[in-house]
Amino acid sequence: MSGAAHDREKNAAVAFELAPAPLAVSFYDAFRFWLMLGFISFGGPAGQISIMHHELVEKRRWISERRFLHALNFCMVLPGPEAQQLATYIGWLMHRTWGGIVAGTLFVLPSLVILIALSWIYVALGDLPWVAGLFYGIKPAVAAIVLHAAYRIGSRVLRNGILWAMAAASFVALFAFDAPFPAVVASAGLIGYVGGRLAPAKFSINAAHTASGASFGAAIIDDETPRPDHARFSWIRLSAIVLIGSALWLIPMSLLVVVCGWDHTLTQMSWFFTKAALLTFGGAYAVLPYVYQGAVVDYGWLTTTQMIDGLALGETTPGPLIMVVAFVGFVGAYGDAIFGVDRLFLAGALAASLVTWFTFLPSFLFILAGGPMVESTRKNLHLMAPLTSITAAVVGGILSLTLFFGYHALWPGGFDRAFDGFAALLALSAATALFRFKSNVMQVIGACALIGLLLRLAQ
Repeated sequence: MSGAAHDREKNAAVAFELAPAPLAVSFYDAFRFWLMLGFISFGGPAGQISIMHHELVEKRRWISERRFLHALNFCMVLPGPEAQQLATYIGWLMHRTWGGIVAGTLFVLPSLVILIALSWIYVALGDLPWVAGLFYGIKPAVAAIVLHAAYRIGSRVLRNGILWAMAAASFVALFAFDAPFPAVVASAGLIGYVGGRLAPAKFSINAAHTASGASFGAAIIDDETPRPDHARFSWIRLSAIVLIGSALWLIPMSLLVVVCGWDHTLTQMSWFFTKAALLTFGGAYAVLPYVYQGAVVDYGWLTTTQMIDGLALGETTPGPLIMVVAFVGFVGAYGDAIFGVDRLFLAGALAASLVTWFTFLPSFLFILAGGPMVESTRKNLHLMAPLTSITAAVVGGILSLTLFFGYHALWPGGFDRAFDGFAALLALSAATALFRFKSNVMQVIGACALIGLLLRLAQ
């Protein structure tokens, strides 16, 4: 670079650093942004976090780089979808409790509406040749996508022999011995807690999101911006949040038990997804082994094939991937005809809404209750060792799920039936696109769905 060009770049950087902070954002303007984000938040947690970073840190400068990453580090150690929790955190930091509620809700609401519509089309029209063709192509693609997720998480976390051994033990426990997923997660967390104190270097990884020191100009919530009053820790505020949150869980759950009974499908779904919400450490894909084990194996709300199709729909809609729970709720209640054969859509829509409520309620409570404590320190959290250990175990769980999905895609009738060579070719092509050419997940699903459709129409 020439001296003149270097000086121009340096001067531009200085001017960028000295740019004044934007004016305060109104609640209405923030509402419009969060609503827009709910419709464009494709790409899984990594893509969603990248969108928020570009929009909030680089473009709009609502929050500084360090404050953004500090919030993200907190969300990464929580169970639940980190991208949705990050939106809730930033909304809360900017506009108090209602700001967090609006940001987190709008991150999920468009996905819920879209998935209810797609779930209805799936169960009502799934027998049509063109719909069956689409999902024939999607199934092997999903197996490749889940394998790629295991690789991405594993390459970030499995940095030594201990973590590799934990992933392998988790895989064997889940795949060979059908161990309960919560027990695997709890065991991994305990090992990480102890190991982080005995051999901290073995349970410490470089987080995927660390402070880069980058600056994009002065922000509304900048590095040195004082904490607002609502972000100061208060036992009274914490107690109020816990009481209100408990009531928001207990009232609908009690009504379900009284009106429907404990063994009713809606009640059991609500209880199951409450537990799922508290066990999804390690990212969006961490919930899949638990949901598969419960919804398919234990409760039989849907089949493995339907679970694969639901995951594909979740990948192709905006919002967190954990929204696949809405599909599970819809299909399970629709199939059970809990309100009779004349009200199938109502049953599915209500179940999808209920499981979404019970899945995301803890995420809001974690942010609103824990945010002031995080803001009061703004130091690195000391929970990375258990999280690292849990995430290593999750890699084994995701790998076991890949084999389940691959088996049902390649041997749709079981091992005693013919091997589907064309499905295997699709799976291999999808894996090549993801691993070798870094293709977008939606592009892979779209291409495989189109190929499946053309094949069925040609038959």
